[in-house]
Amino acid sequence: MTIYEGKLLAGDAKIGVVVARFNELITEKLLEGAVWSFRRHGGDEENLAIARVPGAFELPVAAQAMAETGRYAAVVCLGCVIRGATSHYDYVCSAATSGISQVALKTGVPVIFGVLTTDSLEQAFDRAGAKAGNKGAEAMDAALEMSDLIRKITD
Repeated sequence: MTIYEGKLLAGDAKIGVVVARFNELITEKLLEGAVWSFRRHGGDEENLAIARVPGAFELPVAAQAMAETGRYAAVVCLGCVIRGATSHYDYVCSAATSGISQVALKTGVPVIFGVLTTDSLEQAFDRAGAKAGNKGAEAMDAALEMSDLIRKITD
């Protein structure tokens, strides 16, 4: 029996990060968490590439551009969508979720969903390093584990 399991080791893996500027107070905290996790697991910041996009809706196209280069073992998408009084929230969340998933399946590169979808700014802060940990760090953890797993399966 062969069992494949990824490890949380950055090694010399190159990771792309796409971060939305909208709700920047939150997304910068997510990015800080992702960078911290990468370093904590032995990564050299020289192996991180960061692309900034206007908002969560634009995450998939930048993620696809990064994934298609073949330079990155994984791509992490970071954003924050906070529910408002209109249905805009639902459309943006749906497009970001679907797009990020499609990029991963189309390219075979792990593309990690690190987009907060919250009802309030307080919930967003909680998930960006306050009470509920930092979801940016968790997204980077998933990227490292998945990139190692895919490497093991395909080697």
